[in-house]
Amino acid sequence: MLQIEGLSKRYRLKDREIAALENISFTARPGEILGIVGKSGGGKSTLMKILRGMEDFDSGRIILDNLTITPDSGDEVKKQQLAVTAIHLQRDFALWTETALKNVVRRVKARKTGYEALPIPEDADYDELYQEAMDYLRLVGLESKAQHLATILSGGEKQRLLIARQLAKKPKVLLLDEPATMACPATKQEVLDAIKNVNRELNLTTIVVSHLPEIHEYLADRLIWLDKGKIVAEGSPKEILDRFLAGIGKMEPLASWPDSRPLIKVRGLSKRGCQICVGEVLNVLKMENLNFDINEHEITSIIGNSGGGKTTLLKIMQGVRLPDEGSVCYRYDDKWVDIVVYSPERMDVRRSLGIMYQEFALYAGETILDQIAYKMGIKGNDVIDQARAVAEEMGISDKVLDIIYGMTDMSEEDAKAALEALGLTRDIFKELFPRFPTTEARKYAEPVFDLISLDREAMWKLPRQLSGGELVRASLAIILAARPKILILDEPFGDIDPITMREVSNAIKKINAELGTTIILVSHHVEFIKEISHRAMLIENGAITADGDPASVCNAFLASCHAPYLKYLEERYKNQG
Repeated sequence: MLQIEGLSKRYRLKDREIAALENISFTARPGEILGIVGKSGGGKSTLMKILRGMEDFDSGRIILDNLTITPDSGDEVKKQQLAVTAIHLQRDFALWTETALKNVVRRVKARKTGYEALPIPEDADYDELYQEAMDYLRLVGLESKAQHLATILSGGEKQRLLIARQLAKKPKVLLLDEPATMACPATKQEVLDAIKNVNRELNLTTIVVSHLPEIHEYLADRLIWLDKGKIVAEGSPKEILDRFLAGIGKMEPLASWPDSRPLIKVRGLSKRGCQICVGEVLNVLKMENLNFDINEHEITSIIGNSGGGKTTLLKIMQGVRLPDEGSVCYRYDDKWVDIVVYSPERMDVRRSLGIMYQEFALYAGETILDQIAYKMGIKGNDVIDQARAVAEEMGISDKVLDIIYGMTDMSEEDAKAALEALGLTRDIFKELFPRFPTTEARKYAEPVFDLISLDREAMWKLPRQLSGGELVRASLAIILAARPKILILDEPFGDIDPITMREVSNAIKKINAELGTTIILVSHHVEFIKEISHRAMLIENGAITADGDPASVCNAFLASCHAPYLKYLEERYKNQG
């Protein structure tokens, strides 16, 4: 049994103290799945890290069977805490570049030796180690993938492999922080069923943190509502969820754009690819002859299961990945510019794009205003002409400058790889696109902060000083300060709570209504898409299978997912009419 008594934790920041947890007490029963729900910044992840032994706490105690942990516990007690608990973090995909089976074998071996090494055939327990590892793969439904490389598994398979590795520790408590929140419904269902199976077969006490009500309704035996570091309520999932969701704010109306005309034309777009492992073809992408328009001022959402081609399509439309065939033309002044082919105008088109990725992490050591000044240096007015003048002095051709400028729109990981291929570092961005003075950046930023209902004081704060909802809106403000004509959002809101999601939804609607920004959005959350979109497109296996009214497209998607955990959402929609 896990018992928490009077647990408190305070963070000391430069200008203030934050009470992350205040006098928390609860019990997790043997074999129970205990859910924890609450708004972003409410203390859920802090609690999980303390239970795991990753963070210290100020007062209270944790009792796990015969082990008692207090703030004064020594290294030996903390070592025992780490041995009897296991945690899986949502964004953690740290795996060895080898088969799924060997990834688990290493963890089984580590339980005995203290370090992850593969056994050799001469070891007396060689066969037993591999058999035990296969047992854990079976528990999470991955026995058929045992000989597949971990690096080419799907997102859901990686999630389940990580859980199998945690089970190899033989923990007494399994901690799951946002399991599969960022995944598509089909992937979520795989992971949730694996968690249920593990809990049933091992009778393993499991604590699940999630922002998604439907996950708690499907998994949890009991639910705790945590808000501002305090337990608000505890009880049955349905009772607690009804109370929690009553706090969702009013929905802002969606602006109407009756005379909208095409702004982007996608014609004959094709992209093919596949992965091969031990003679088996995996993850085939076959995008063939896509044709569609994106209308000016509208919010167009793209939905579909993982691996269907959504992100690939978005990257081609951004001009950071090339198609095998086809064109993506943007209306610029009085002509159309193909972003997948070099032209002098392509940089001007890119300057009009604002892009927010799934991993929208901000620079921890810079204030929000500093980061706005940096973004303005890349996307502000006249930066293209200035960069061309600097590039000419440095002996950089316009084509190479165009390639470098395209890297500023890439994700952090992709940009790093592209720069290394050219023998460059991120310093080249500073030379070609120096940041705006903060006084100028502030002039551009203030109206945006007002528009999205974000306190102007947030400009002077570091990312860690903001709540979850403030952080998302601050990230939007950084992009919007340069007034992009087109905003591209690749699933950046997947792991925020429903109350904060409504705040973000309303902010995006205001951006669209008052600035006329054309928005292209990829998301797995059907309720969000129904609420925010003028139009939705369903992509399956590289093809557009539905296009039009968001409610109809989302319903078609839900019907194709065959995901039982979504029944909660269906009932909620039905009750709301």
